[in-house]
Amino acid sequence: MKAILCEKYGLPEDLVYRDVVTRKPEPNEIVITVKACAVNFPDTLIIQDKYQIKPELPFSPGSDISGIIKETGKDVHSFEVGDEVFGVLPYGGFREEVVTLPEKFFAKPKGMSFPIAASFLYAYGTSLHALKDRAQLREGETIVIMGAAGGVGLAAVDIANKMGAKVIACASTQEKLDLCKVYGATKFINYTTEDLKTQIKELTNGRGADVIYDPVGAHYSEQALRAISWKGRHLVVGFAAGKIPKMPLNLALLKGCQIIGVFWGRFIKEEPENNRKNNLQIMEWYSQGLIKPHIHKLYPLKEAPLAIRSMMDRQVKGKIIITV
Repeated sequence: MKAILCEKYGLPEDLVYRDVVTRKPEPNEIVITVKACAVNFPDTLIIQDKYQIKPELPFSPGSDISGIIKETGKDVHSFEVGDEVFGVLPYGGFREEVVTLPEKFFAKPKGMSFPIAASFLYAYGTSLHALKDRAQLREGETIVIMGAAGGVGLAAVDIANKMGAKVIACASTQEKLDLCKVYGATKFINYTTEDLKTQIKELTNGRGADVIYDPVGAHYSEQALRAISWKGRHLVVGFAAGKIPKMPLNLALLKGCQIIGVFWGRFIKEEPENNRKNNLQIMEWYSQGLIKPHIHKLYPLKEAPLAIRSMMDRQVKGKIIITV
């Protein structure tokens, strides 16, 4: 079978397209024929050895997949050959087949395309965990969402809108902000042309944001924290701007606010049942037509390095999907 491999740490252009051998499943494993796999920001990090997960070389990036069960181990009873499924792996999705544990996967809803199925769990799972479990976002509160047109950012806009919050979307271009408006944001900040702290203050009449959803990092984090409300919650989701900020903790003291880490991967391991409930909530919202991922572009498997490069260059709105 074909696979995209990271044989040495480096840039997307260093990835290779190779033939590899699929191993037989253990009694408790399944083999999935991959139909689609999303590109997520950690894919840009893991290939450079900059991510907290560090697989042995060579490996395939890619975690958010959908596909069809090709084979099951003798002890697997939750799925049958031919079942359509979707789920999340730590890595390994950019290939024609994966061997994995069945508990990581869900039955794909009828009528949901494979690209849409591969767009859901990472972005919407992260954002629901962040807003519901970590921030405990309440109806009527104001949330500032940074990187709002990206994968997790746009999912956060979508979910926060469904939870009844007032959404201020922050992004780097007007085109990205226009997409956020479609997903329910009502106020907007272009942080390449406007001062983030000043605009948050102005848009909240000086009160500040109740919640800040921050997958961006760098100097933007401190600017946003300086515009948080009394007892606000600053969600640390990631560092897409490339730099981990050093936050002055006196701001947390002066504002009585919380700086809250959001690590969805650890949440899955530590609280699998709560994660499953969140995933079922996401699927219910989808079935009701209340949420839907935005797919920016589809790439064939061979062009996965180009897709990762577009992610690194911040050219993506919503999700980009590798089709197999």
